[in-house]
Amino acid sequence: MGKLYLVPTPIGNLEDITFRAIKVLKEVDLILAEDTRTSGKLLHHYEISTQMHSHHMHNEHKTVDGIVKRIQAGENIALISDAGTPAISDPGFLLTRACVENNIEVDCLPGATAFVPALVNSGLPNDKFVFEGFLPVKKGRQTRLTLLAEETRTIIFYESPHKLIKTLGHFVAYFGADRAISVSRELTKMFEETIRGTAQEVLEHYTAKPPKGEIVIIVGGKK
Repeated sequence: MGKLYLVPTPIGNLEDITFRAIKVLKEVDLILAEDTRTSGKLLHHYEISTQMHSHHMHNEHKTVDGIVKRIQAGENIALISDAGTPAISDPGFLLTRACVENNIEVDCLPGATAFVPALVNSGLPNDKFVFEGFLPVKKGRQTRLTLLAEETRTIIFYESPHKLIKTLGHFVAYFGADRAISVSRELTKMFEETIRGTAQEVLEHYTAKPPKGEIVIIVGGKK
């Protein structure tokens, strides 16, 4: 029987990948990529010629069984996302669960994950924290925010740039204008930026200067 490898990839700077990750990607029989065009740039950079297949949120329900059978037949397969660690707000959970249920060995390599540097450099308590990922877009959003308003641990969110101002406005409304917030964007890239302050201050900053790039929001817990 083969093995499933979960391989983290850089979240921006292509140098943020481990020697082991490169070795695994070169040696496996197949790489499952969220977007083969995006991952193709990384593989080309490191001269990795392993075959790739597409594996993303729109097809993973249909492809999991076939992948499991291939691993059971002896193939070693690596799963990568566009950036960061697979299954963290990206595809990966369904396949990992299926492998575990079928007694297939799963090896998750350590590596890049966007929320870790954002949390550590926020200056907010990081001994205990809650990872929320993306908030519900519509249904359930108000309920979730109401619940999280009472959370005393530091909270981690992912957000897209075009929704950031709306989300910060909700934080002001539900968490209070004085709640401590840190917003990191474009982590590890040329224009990396972290803005810290109260919810109101950060909202005013990005209202005046609309953001670009992938975003991690760190929210201090209720005191």
